[in-house]
Amino acid sequence: MKYDEFKRMMERQRPRRKPRHIESAIQQSCVVWFRAAYPLYLIFSVPNGGSRNSIEALNIKREGALAGVSDLIVVAERAVLFVEMKAPKGRQQESQKKFQNKVERLGHRYCICHTLSEFQRCIEQWIKDVTKHK
Repeated sequence: MKYDEFKRMMERQRPRRKPRHIESAIQQSCVVWFRAAYPLYLIFSVPNGGSRNSIEALNIKREGALAGVSDLIVVAERAVLFVEMKAPKGRQQESQKKFQNKVERLGHRYCICHTLSEFQRCIEQWIKDVTKHK
């Protein structure tokens, strides 16, 4: 077997991974923009993903980790917004859909954002709605 044939065979066998770095870069730009634009409010991430050994995974689950939790949580006066960041062609997982349903049933807003501009529109509409109901 020649090297090129071997390489093609290996490329077909490797599972394709989600391009996490794209989603991460978008999320980072959203956080930077938000903190500059709204310094009195809070925004933070919930690092649920990543690889862990089985003991560490069990410990964080016992500590309250929850599958499907949104990537970002935004807190304003008496209001909370949950934001799920996705790469441009990304889709929600089933656990994320269940989390969204629970959050919305409890009366909170949930946004799915693929770009900085989507995130900005979501935030600005949410803040307008929150301040209108004061």
